[in-house]
Parts: sequence; structure tokens; C-alpha cells
Amino acid sequence: MKIVITTVQALFVKGGAEFLADNLVCALKQAGHQVELVKIPFMDRPCEKIEEQIITARLMEVASTWTGQTDLCIGLKFPAYFIPHPNKVIWMLHQHRDAYELFDTSYSNLKNNDIGNEARTIIYNADNRYLPEAKRIYTISEHVSQRLEKYNGIGSVPLYHPCPDMDRFFCKGYEDYILVPSRITQAKRQMLALEALAKTRSNVKLYILGKADHPAEMKKLTDFVEEQHLEERVRFLDYVSQEEKFRLYAEAKAILFVPKEEDYGYITLEAMAASKPVITATDSGGPLEFVEHDKTGMVMQPEAEELARAMDEIWSSNTMAETYGRQAKKKLEEMDVSWNRVVKELVRT
Repeated sequence: MKIVITTVQALFVKGGAEFLADNLVCALKQAGHQVELVKIPFMDRPCEKIEEQIITARLMEVASTWTGQTDLCIGLKFPAYFIPHPNKVIWMLHQHRDAYELFDTSYSNLKNNDIGNEARTIIYNADNRYLPEAKRIYTISEHVSQRLEKYNGIGSVPLYHPCPDMDRFFCKGYEDYILVPSRITQAKRQMLALEALAKTRSNVKLYILGKADHPAEMKKLTDFVEEQHLEERVRFLDYVSQEEKFRLYAEAKAILFVPKEEDYGYITLEAMAASKPVITATDSGGPLEFVEHDKTGMVMQPEAEELARAMDEIWSSNTMAETYGRQAKKKLEEMDVSWNRVVKELVRT
């Protein structure tokens, strides 16, 4: 089949969405298909521009090419999943969350004012009108499916996929640090992790792995570490090679991942593949589909005191870390999270 994948690109940003698109291309090609990845630039500020970007997506042509008709379009992200095609399926990473569960919060660019409400209405109307054009709608997690049903009344099927290099993660023990891996941004809540660290009773150490979206985000964290005299207990790693990343996972005692309403969360899968327990929060979204409290990790209220208690508990017991880690690895294997399964579902007629 000739398959077109449509998504968006925030310029000079590469994260989970970009890895997913690239890996989907590879998986489809390995299955014998011809594949093109179409990315349209996307910027949601000022929010008045969002309507123009929706219109741009609707005007794009991917069904006809100089080499003939394309057989299938797979839409991934707003507003690229609006691009028309007579045989389209959507594998939704997420909707434009600023208009939905994040609306009028500190995480959103859309506020409860005339401009924000108008943009929100435009986004709602576009989703309600154009998403049903798809023959089938999948999402990357049950959490995303629940939001789509809650806000738009549109049904969908969760379709899990592996994280990049999932088969290369391994376990090499349970050393004296808890790893906090993620892009550093407000929604990933590294500050909450540091606030919890400040309340721990034991000598917990955090390794914070990730690059900051903005220098101001990193400055908030480093200022807090200095104010709380945590310099000996926090290590910022910024960017590391993939091999070093595997080592950091392999030797960590546990993984702390407490984002706000995460759509999926590669970090959870990486941790489980490395036989590590995950400490996450009750409002972290996607990770909750994998982490079982007191079995493969710990699910706590998103409060510094609660997370500090979990960190202290797992820090004091190698047996707990090892047991939860082994059970996490086993659960991941039993779930059959594979690209073969994803491809088979997306291309079925």
C-alpha cells in the first residue's frame, strides 16, 4: 500500500511524538508498504492563528500524487489529523489539550476570556465535525480515549506501541539514586519531584535527566535546589547518549515519573523494560495504565509529602525495588506491546 502519515512539527523540538512518527514509518516499511511522513509546522501562539492552521490542514491534498493515488492516510496530531482522505484512519496522540482538560490552567495558553473561549469553540467544532470522517479512530492510550469520549462523545480504540529501543533496556542492579527522566517542562512536574525530595527523611538522591524546554524552567529548579541546600542530593544530567541512558536506567533504584495528565509516557515503558519500579501520581494519566500500586510500582497523590513517603519507602528496601521491578518487566511482556500489532490494526481493511 501507499500510505501517508500526517502529523505536525513544532520547529526545533523533538520528543515522544516525533519518535512515534519515525518509528511508525519504519514499522510500516518493514511490513512492505510505501510510506511518506507529512509534517506541517504548528505553533499555537498567538491562539488567534489556530483557526488558520485548521484551514490549512483542510486545504492540503495527500490523496492524489504525481505517482497515482495513495491508499491510506494515518492522522496522528491536531490539526494534521484533519487533512482529508477518502480512506483515513486516525491514531490520535492527543487532541489540542489546551482547549480541553488543560483549559484555563497554568499549563494552557487558552484562558477563560473572549479570545480563549473563541479559540476553544473553534477547536471543539473542528474536532466534532472532522474527526468522524475517519473510517476508524484509535488512540495511543485508554486515557486519551476517555478524554475523547468525555469531551466530544466520540468512541475510539486504544492501541499501545513500544517505546524506542525497548528491547535494549536492561537491569544491572539497584544503586543509590532514583532517576527522573523527561523533558524539563512545567507539565512534567520536576519541581514537584524536588519538593518531595526536600521532605524525605532518608538520604534519597535524584538524577534529573532531560533538557529544559526553556532556560527559565531550569533556573526554577536550580534555584530551588540551592535554597533547600539539596546540592549533594540532586544531579542534573541534561543530554546524554543513548548508551548512557540505558546505563542510567539499568542501575537506578527506581524511576520517578509524575507528569500532569500524560497521554502515554515512554518513560513508564522504559522503566518496565529495565525491570525498574515506577513511582507515579494519581493524576499522571497514561502511566496508570501500566503501573499497579504495590505491585509494579507506587501510585501516590500528587503531593510532595505523599511522594516523599514513597521515595523513602523504596529507598530503604532493595528487596521492594527488585520485586516490583521484576513484576513490571513481566507485565510488560504479557501485554504484547509491539509494532507488529500496531501495523496490523492500522492497515486492516
